[in-house]
Amino acid sequence: MGNQEKLKIFDDNKNQIGVASRGDVHKHGYWHEAFHCWFIGKERGKDYIYLQLRSKGKQDYPNLLDITSAGHLLSDETVRDGVREIKEEIGIDVAFEELVMLGVLDYCVTKENFIDKEMAHVFLYRSNLSFNDFTLQAEEVSGIVRANFDDFADLWFGVKEEIEIGGFEINHDGKKVELEETVSKDRFVPHQISFYQEVVQRIREQIK
Repeated sequence: MGNQEKLKIFDDNKNQIGVASRGDVHKHGYWHEAFHCWFIGKERGKDYIYLQLRSKGKQDYPNLLDITSAGHLLSDETVRDGVREIKEEIGIDVAFEELVMLGVLDYCVTKENFIDKEMAHVFLYRSNLSFNDFTLQAEEVSGIVRANFDDFADLWFGVKEEIEIGGFEINHDGKKVELEETVSKDRFVPHQISFYQEVVQRIREQIK
C-alpha cells in the first residue's frame, strides 16, 4: 500500500476536490485528512502522555517520537473509522465513543519533495494501560514511552529544554527492552511548535 493508498484531497478552503494517491498528495501538497489520538494516563495523581517511537524503517520521520497513534484517513473512510489505526499500530482496542474530540487542527510541514498539509481530527483517550498492554506493528512503531504531561507542556512552551521519557522499545532481535532517555524537541516529529502547543492546551482543558 504505502504511497498508493488513496486519500481524499481538499483545496485551501477545505472543499473536497477529488482523490489522489498518498505519494501524489505529499508531492503536490494537497490538503488531506488524518486521525490523531493522544493517550493520557494518571498515576499517583500525575498525568502522563504516551508517545510512540516511529520505526527506524519508516519512510517519513523514522526513529522519532510522535502522537500515540495517528494515520491517514483513506478515501472511503469516515473519521469514526480512524480508530482502526489505534488497533493496527499499537494493539489497543478502543471504541470511537470512548474518545474525546479535541477538534480539527491544520498543520503543514514542508521539506524537500515532501509537502504534508493535514487536516487532523484530533482525539484524546484516557487510559489506565500498562506498557504490557501494547502490541506494536513493527514496521510502523518500534516503541511506546510516556512523559509527565506538565513536562511535555513545558517543553513545547519553552519552559524546559529537555524532559525525561520512559517506556520500552523492540530491539532488532524482536525483544522488548526498557527505554529511558532525556530528550529535547529535536527527538520529536517536526510538527509545528504551534501545533504541539494547541494540542497541549486542548488536552489540559479536558484533564483539569
